[in-house]
Amino acid sequence: MELGVGAYLKKINKSLVLSKIIKHEMISRAELSNITKLTKATISSQVSDLLEDGLIIETQQEYNSVGRKPIMLSLRQNAGYALGIDLDYRNITFTVCDLKGNPVHSDHVELENSNYDEILHLLIAQIRGYQEKFSDSCFGIVGVSIGVHGTVKNDETISFVPQHKWYNKDLKRDLEKILNTVVYVENNANLCSFAEKVYNFHQSKNLISISMYSGIGIGFLINGELVKGYHGYAGEMGHMIINPNGKPCNCGNFGCWELYASEVSFINELSEKLNKPKLTYEDIENLVIERNPTVMEQIDKFIKNVSIGLNNIINILNPETLVLNSELLKLFPEAMSLIKSNLKASISNYKEIYISDFGTNACVMGACALAIKNFLDIPELSLSVDQVEFYNQVI
Repeated sequence: MELGVGAYLKKINKSLVLSKIIKHEMISRAELSNITKLTKATISSQVSDLLEDGLIIETQQEYNSVGRKPIMLSLRQNAGYALGIDLDYRNITFTVCDLKGNPVHSDHVELENSNYDEILHLLIAQIRGYQEKFSDSCFGIVGVSIGVHGTVKNDETISFVPQHKWYNKDLKRDLEKILNTVVYVENNANLCSFAEKVYNFHQSKNLISISMYSGIGIGFLINGELVKGYHGYAGEMGHMIINPNGKPCNCGNFGCWELYASEVSFINELSEKLNKPKLTYEDIENLVIERNPTVMEQIDKFIKNVSIGLNNIINILNPETLVLNSELLKLFPEAMSLIKSNLKASISNYKEIYISDFGTNACVMGACALAIKNFLDIPELSLSVDQVEFYNQVI
């Protein structure tokens, strides 16, 4: 029994030490002891194990004062790589990050249909390719994390993906029984919120991330933990009804928020009004610069519909941080000031609201972060990448 307790405590201490090394990027043994309140002997033992495992490295820091140069510890970022996958409706994005969360490779694959078996085989082929490409590193691909634009149960099985019309799929098991790697399956909006927490808002305990692209998905953290609900379906507020007599939705209801406040709904309606199919963000940006009256009217309506849903969410959850993941809002300089002006009800309380810097890459960054955290087996992950660059290859 004592041996079991000792092993457990050693595991806890190892996770704590490693998480602090990652958070501070470079840190000495003495600083680790001060921060963690662990003895110097315990720190020495844990560091020795981490060095032997190949997870950290020692660096002698430049030192101007008289005396020994301090030996600094840092994560060995190229010891392994995480694969994040954003499985969307018309395309799949694959991004590989090192253990510090820096993206090192990204591919974009167009989908021809929604056939589950065909997409499964495509995923297998791609993942095997990355396993081969990064096999020279110490740990290779340490985990694969997949963001799904639909409802995912707490056991990581897929309940329903509206746009693909998938019901009750066990993508995790279907991949793991063929590939020699651990696979995580999560709702894409949850991964977006996790990315914001890990990379941008380390101190925020109550954070909501709203992804507004092909539909509307919401991921939220309360007291620093992802909230998933009884079955894992929490956050499906894109299907909050804002117009009971409105448009029919794939979910079976009418007037869902995402039919009025998602980017795809905006673009489809604007394309119809302008009689211009396949509108791009660049097209819309140029029309905004020209102050095209049809576009400006459409944006005004879009912002009002976005604000209706945000007011409801704020009143329900009282968040500290709201992050809107939208390329469209970035094209309209007045967007945030107009949204904020619509959120001034006396009971609508939040601390801060932002447009995400990640854009469409939020899901894959959150997916990579989840795989890294689970591989390192640490209680909390804090990463800082000054500028995230993606080297996209369309396949």
